[in-house]
Amino acid sequence: MGPYYYVVEKISGDYAFLKRTDIDENDLMQVAMALLPQSIDEGTRLKWENLVYTVE
Repeated sequence: MGPYYYVVEKISGDYAFLKRTDIDENDLMQVAMALLPQSIDEGTRLKWENLVYTVE
């Protein structure tokens, strides 16, 4: 499964809003912060593969 690439566009409370960067898509995906690496901030690039997010 994957990999898919994202950038953290916005963090709001317990949720981050991710924008997919490996395809042309303008929609933001809402993801619980508990599912993401603790070291993320707005602008962090992420890779999703095999149901796991890692910092790119």
